[in-house]
Amino acid sequence: MPDAPLKGWNHVPAVPLTVSPFFRWPLRPLEMLAWVWNSWFLITEKLIIVGIAFISFYWFQPPLEETKTLAVGWIAEMYVRNLVLMAAVAGGLHLYFYTFSKQGQTLKYDPRPLMKNGRQFTLGGQIRDNMFWTLGSGVFVWTAYEVLMFWALANGYAPLLTWAAHPVWFIAMFLLIPIWESFCFYWIHRLLHVPFLYKHVHSLHHRNINVGPWSGLSMHPVEHVIYLGTVLIHWVVAASPVHILFHLQYYTLTAATTHTGFEGLMVKDENRLKLGTFHHQMHHRYFECNYGSLEIPWDKFFGSFHDGTSAANERMKERRKRIMGS
Repeated sequence: MPDAPLKGWNHVPAVPLTVSPFFRWPLRPLEMLAWVWNSWFLITEKLIIVGIAFISFYWFQPPLEETKTLAVGWIAEMYVRNLVLMAAVAGGLHLYFYTFSKQGQTLKYDPRPLMKNGRQFTLGGQIRDNMFWTLGSGVFVWTAYEVLMFWALANGYAPLLTWAAHPVWFIAMFLLIPIWESFCFYWIHRLLHVPFLYKHVHSLHHRNINVGPWSGLSMHPVEHVIYLGTVLIHWVVAASPVHILFHLQYYTLTAATTHTGFEGLMVKDENRLKLGTFHHQMHHRYFECNYGSLEIPWDKFFGSFHDGTSAANERMKERRKRIMGS
């Protein structure tokens, strides 16, 4: 008899949740191909952000010749661009799902509304608090890393990848950046749950027990530096300017899309654009589970995987008791 789904949620997807078929045995090539296809095509977060990266590169990015020398002008241009991008994505999703409630409760995980007030929030309310940390710290650190990387590329400190020289590697880099994000996310997240860092840094993000689009990048500045610091891999692994843009836009903009609190965007009664995962939504409510993602299942390997069933919830309760006891 299959495990019963969790109670206390407005929407629970098909459970038990399963990890990437690349990490399930026996290997099933057709499932693996379907996983890659569904992750990228036809309309997906990844493909949309690739498009945003190219638009940013061709129309809103200073050329490398200009970024060779640090100057207020081009840095300010990039900062304003990133502010507009974050406001458009997080703000647009918030307006759609919460202000105008265009989808109602359909595909919404948590039945509760976002918190309007609360002493734990910097500015007294969840949305104001989230916007403050996202736009005030998140966009600043995001832009700072872009400035560093474009300056390094322009001056030859970081290796430059071009389409003309390596077309296959150029395309592969878009596929590999999300895998790198998934690989790092678990380890960064586990580090941030070390008691000292959790208390002084990561607890700010966990003010959001129920999440909305502005929650994703609402973090302590130290967490922004750690979280977005994965882009420094390109001091070793060659990348083009458009890859740098994609890397940081993928990290920042999907933080908003995956924290909408909804499984996806409905069009004509179908989920046309997958957004938040129940896997991570449970982490915000239960804390000590699902530190990573389903793409690279570190949680499965280390015993912190919650598959969305009642049986798994009982196992996680026992795990929390052991953690608290130690």
